[in-house]
Amino acid sequence: MIVLNATWLDTFTTLCDVGHFTRTAERLGMTQPGVSQHLRKLEEQVGTPLIVRDGKTFTLSPAGEAVLSVGKARRLQERALREAVQVDDPDVGTVSIGCSGSFALWIYPYLLDRMRRAPNLVIRLAAAPQASIVAGVLDGELDLGIVGDKPDHPRVQALRLGEEELCLVLPAAFQAADLDLDRLNDLGFVAHPDGFAYADDLLQRNFPQTYKGADHLKVRTFINQIGQIPIPVAQGIGYTILPKSGVDAFPDQGSLSVHDLREKRYHDLWLISRTGRSGVARIAAVKDLIEHATNSLG
Repeated sequence: MIVLNATWLDTFTTLCDVGHFTRTAERLGMTQPGVSQHLRKLEEQVGTPLIVRDGKTFTLSPAGEAVLSVGKARRLQERALREAVQVDDPDVGTVSIGCSGSFALWIYPYLLDRMRRAPNLVIRLAAAPQASIVAGVLDGELDLGIVGDKPDHPRVQALRLGEEELCLVLPAAFQAADLDLDRLNDLGFVAHPDGFAYADDLLQRNFPQTYKGADHLKVRTFINQIGQIPIPVAQGIGYTILPKSGVDAFPDQGSLSVHDLREKRYHDLWLISRTGRSGVARIAAVKDLIEHATNSLG
């Protein structure tokens, strides 16, 4: 593989633009022999002549045309890099975020409002498990992530946003007085991918004498689309367990009730980014938005 010397390549590209050795030297602040020396060294590096001389003029050889295309492409790349470095606009560019499905539903209206106010800002939001979110932040696929546990990694910055309650969600018409596990089983569990882990976390603490594990729950239905989980509960078909963000994101709030359990459970929320990335203006602006929005969760 040929690695072209950047200085020699720039001199050659300028020579091709100007078409004259002396004027090229003047533009670059060099001597004419210096331009000729750069050309000769570049030809030695490539291993073949790059120009065909014709008196005071020259034409490019096939190799010269190929090298010139590389020089022009490199100039375009360098220009794009300079623009990216010099212009750090919070309203321009792309920000990629990973979080749980329930948090995605809850935060998305805030992100939509941000994009309405910034037409040149693109926000990509993906629902994913914590391991995938941390991996995405580390490899640069994600700019920001919201997770439940603080990652122990030197290249990850973590900001604790707070915590959100894990909620036992019942139909609004359900008579929840003297609630016990038998009554919940009579109603039936609306299961979802995280539901069984949530049940072990919440129900074990509130019904320690009767709860025997999530595998003993009476499952009424199973849904893997986070936005649809509260629907059967709202229709009186069952109960479920969700983070508060998943409940708050449901549009028909009046059809649900969150039971006030004796032993409450809260999950931490950590906003993570790769070290150094949160200083980029557009990422910092979205990070601030998420931080302020989560003040309403608890």
